[in-house]
Amino acid sequence: MDNEMKEQLTGDSKIIVTNQKGIHEKLEEIVEKHLTHPFQKPYQAHTKSAFDEINAIVQAFDGPIILDSCCGVGQSTRLLAKRNPDALVIGVDKSAHRINRNVEEIYDGDNFHLIRADLNDFYRLVKAANWPITKHYILYPNPWPKSKHIQRRWHGSAVFPVLITLGEQIILRSNWRLYLEEFEQAADIAGLVAELTKVNDAEPITPFEAKYQASGQQCWQLLVKEASY
Repeated sequence: MDNEMKEQLTGDSKIIVTNQKGIHEKLEEIVEKHLTHPFQKPYQAHTKSAFDEINAIVQAFDGPIILDSCCGVGQSTRLLAKRNPDALVIGVDKSAHRINRNVEEIYDGDNFHLIRADLNDFYRLVKAANWPITKHYILYPNPWPKSKHIQRRWHGSAVFPVLITLGEQIILRSNWRLYLEEFEQAADIAGLVAELTKVNDAEPITPFEAKYQASGQQCWQLLVKEASY
């Protein structure tokens, strides 16, 4: 085994193995750079079209908006809609295959929508449209554990400064604690506060969470919000 990241199996799910010994040494430099240099990549046409369609629904809705990023097959989106019947829940994933998977048995209410879009574009469009997001969930995204891929993680990405403005609360979950510790530090650099806790929900909110729990892995949650002085 060389120094590159590898995944190992534990039961039916994978644990994260990384060549990092702790928080990435360039995290602060990367975050500071992105905070001072706005992301201006042109929007992809399919994302702009998908956003325009859902934005009309959001703007006509009089109530709280919940954003579920990297929603995969939409199980989390449906569960959040079921738990928050007065809210409109928007689940977004880049994969049409995942979005179109059939998991309607979880909840078939009418207060959620699943959207295929590139979140790097979608986030900027949401910010420009000033959506009143109360909670923003980012549940078990691909953590990109190789050290050289730090800028593929959300907290190392160019869109991070926009991401952290979307939601009164941002709730992340991962089975890789270091991922959330890095996000926590990035949030602190941006002037936000965060609290890291264990996930102890009886009902898993995503298929990944169910697999991790079944194989005995500890899952973690990071709650990010504005500092109160």
